[in-house]
Amino acid sequence: MLTSISDHLKHNLDIIFVGFNPSLKSGELGHHYANPNNRFWKLLFESGLTPRKYAPEEDAKLLELGYGLTNIVSRPTKAADEITKEEYQQGRILLKQKIEYYSPLVVCFVGKGVYQQYSGKMAVDWGRQAESVIENVIDFVAPSSSGLVRMKQTEILSIYIQLKKVVEERKALHKK
Repeated sequence: MLTSISDHLKHNLDIIFVGFNPSLKSGELGHHYANPNNRFWKLLFESGLTPRKYAPEEDAKLLELGYGLTNIVSRPTKAADEITKEEYQQGRILLKQKIEYYSPLVVCFVGKGVYQQYSGKMAVDWGRQAESVIENVIDFVAPSSSGLVRMKQTEILSIYIQLKKVVEERKALHKK
């Protein structure tokens, strides 16, 4: 049976990771990035964002590291192409409200398509975006961690390493 997956959000986060929506496996287990083919947890560890590789069941523990998790659409599907325009429109509004309310240092969109749906911009590069949707919050676009992504693993990892650097720079500026 599919269950809704709770957001893991609080104030003063370094990063909020935003996915498209939960996979069917995540919906089954009730945890973010639970599909064994998803590389999210491995990417966080290998990029140095986490001190070890977390398991999907530990998704709430990311809050202790200053990271939150949410999705632009909450309904689990087999693939992102099953999400309707209406779901994206509603999700975009809710996501903007969450980001304004929690005001993290950085929002990392896990997939270009997620950011395109959120921002309405079609031309999007990887990494830090020149302009953010919400003032004082950096928008960062990283490749989807789905096993379906055909980019080289080293390329994907280099972008997540870039994310770590952006967060470190932003934290250093925030402390001054």
